[in-house]
Amino acid sequence: MSRYTLHALAVGVATASLSLSAHATTEISWWHAMGGQLGEILEGITTDFNASQDEYRVVPSYRGTYTETMTGAIAAFRADEQPHILQVFEVGTGTMMNAEGAIYPAYELMEAHGRSFDRDAFLPAVVGYYTDTNGNMLSFPFNSSTPIMYYNRDMFEEAGLDPEQPPETWAEVVDFSRQLVDSGAASCGFTTSWPSWVMLENFSAWHNVPLGTLENGFGGLETELIFNNELVARHWDNLHDWQEEDVFRWAGPGTGPDSEPMFYSQDCAIFFGSSASRADVTANSEFEVGFGMQPYYDDVEDAPQNSIIGGATLWTMQGHSDDEYEAVAAFFEYLSQPEVQADWHQQTGYLPITQAAWDLSQEQGYYAENPGAEVALEQITLNEPTENSKGLRFGNFVQIRDIISEEMEAVMTGDKSGQEAADDAVERGNNLLRDFEAANQ
Repeated sequence: MSRYTLHALAVGVATASLSLSAHATTEISWWHAMGGQLGEILEGITTDFNASQDEYRVVPSYRGTYTETMTGAIAAFRADEQPHILQVFEVGTGTMMNAEGAIYPAYELMEAHGRSFDRDAFLPAVVGYYTDTNGNMLSFPFNSSTPIMYYNRDMFEEAGLDPEQPPETWAEVVDFSRQLVDSGAASCGFTTSWPSWVMLENFSAWHNVPLGTLENGFGGLETELIFNNELVARHWDNLHDWQEEDVFRWAGPGTGPDSEPMFYSQDCAIFFGSSASRADVTANSEFEVGFGMQPYYDDVEDAPQNSIIGGATLWTMQGHSDDEYEAVAAFFEYLSQPEVQADWHQQTGYLPITQAAWDLSQEQGYYAENPGAEVALEQITLNEPTENSKGLRFGNFVQIRDIISEEMEAVMTGDKSGQEAADDAVERGNNLLRDFEAANQ
C-alpha cells in the first residue's frame, strides 16, 4: 500500500467521522534529522496522521544531522523549550537513558494513556537495543537499519563472476575483488561507508565478539571497551593491506563520505552501506545492483551471528502537559500500525520494525517484486541476539565513534598497526566512558 493510498484512506476517515468535541486541537512538535526524500516521506506520515482525526496535530521540524538535532534538543531542554518528540540515533541511547528528568519512557507513556504498545510485536534486534535491564521499551522504534553489501552485477558478469552469488566470507570478497580488478572490470574491489559502524560495531556483532564489558554497556555505567582483540586488529591490518593492492579503497573517516560516489561511478564494484540507502543506491546506479549480507571470517567459530541496527528512535521529552502526552501516545499508536510501518519500510529501505509489517510486506508481494529487499531482515534475524550482538549502550559514544574513525584512518595511512590503533581507541574511549560515568553518578 503506497503512502498516497494511506493518505486517501486517512482523509476518508477524517471526512466520514463526526466529531462531537468542541475543544481545540492539541498540537505537538517533532524534531527530526531527516532531510531530502526521507524528510518528505516523514512529513507525509504526519500529514496522514493529522488527517485521520481532528483532536491532535503533529508538527515535524527538521533540525539538521542527528548530532545537531540531539545537541539542539539538550540546549532547548535547559531553556524549557524542548520538543515533545525527539528523534535520536542509536548511539545516543546511552546518553538519553541517563538524562535524568529529561525523558518520559515510552512504555510508561503508552500505559498511562491506555494505548497499545506490545514489545513482543517488535523484532528481537529492535527490542534488545532500546530496552532497559527489565525489558521495558524506553523510546519508540521508528527508523531502524543495518549495513548490507551492495554490488555491481554488471561488473561481476564482466569479470566472469556469477552475479547471483555474492561473496559470503572475507576470503571470497578478496578473491572476487582481485578478479574484478585484474579483469579490468573495476579499479577497486570494495569500499565502505560508516567505518566504525560497519567495520567494528557490526563486524564484532557479526562475529559474536564483545565491544565492551557488561553486555556492551547494557549492564551499567562501569563498562569498559575491550574491542582491541586479535580479530579486530587482524581485520584492520587486512583492510590496510588490501588497500595497497586496490582490493579495498578507504573513503574517509566518519561517514566515509566518498564511498557511495565510488560505487555509483563504477570505480568500486562492492559497497558496504546502510540498508536504508537502498532507495538512493538503486536510483543513482546506472547498472543492475545486487544485494548480500556482510562477509565473515570463516575461521571464527560463532560467525555469522546477527548484525545490529542503526537508525534512530523517538524519545518523548519531559516538561509538557498531560493532554499533549495523550497526543504523543496517539501518534505512537498510529505509527505502530502494520500498514504505516510496511509503507515506511517499502519507501525508504528501513527495516519493518514489527513482525506484522514484515508479514504484510510479504503478503503484498514487495519482496518478490524487489529482490534483495529482504537481505537486511534475514541478516539481522539470522540468530537470536547474544550479549555481544544485541547492540551497544555506551555513554559519550558519539565522540567515541569519532575516535574509532580517527584510529582506523591511522591504520589506512600506515601510521599505526591494527593492534596499535585498536589499543589507542580503547584507551581514549575508556577515558570518555569514565567522564560520562562521573557525570551521571
